[in-house]
Amino acid sequence: MIDPEGNQLGVLAIYKAIAAANDFGLDLVEISPNAAPPVCKIMDYGRYKYELTKKKQEAKKKQSTFQVKEIKVRPKTGDHDLETKIGHIKKFIEKKDKVKVTVMFRGREITLRTLAIELLERITLATQEIAIVEQPGKMEGRVMIMILAPKP
Repeated sequence: MIDPEGNQLGVLAIYKAIAAANDFGLDLVEISPNAAPPVCKIMDYGRYKYELTKKKQEAKKKQSTFQVKEIKVRPKTGDHDLETKIGHIKKFIEKKDKVKVTVMFRGREITLRTLAIELLERITLATQEIAIVEQPGKMEGRVMIMILAPKP
């Protein structure tokens, strides 16, 4: 048995341990039931549970959460439209979200892969101050995908 200050009181009978906990005005909590003999500690159990929930909340605050936003473009997307899409990408990156840039091909546009690669390079250059390329452009069926992540 361990008292509230952390001192070991030795092996005690259950009724003596409960009496000692009552003398302190605290609870007798079994810490490791599988040990031989089981280890118990005198503590304020309500406060202990409260501190555990506070630690969990602090850990949750420090966790970083992000979403994957998607921007779709076509190989022949105009300059102004592309600038607008880059503006959206920058907003998403500033909010610490990842951005999945998708170049969609329709019909015979599948032959315009070089245009799509140039388009992705333009997007990369426009966002290089705030974003890093997590996954470079690669073909998946009739779409080319690139993933941008915020710089740490």
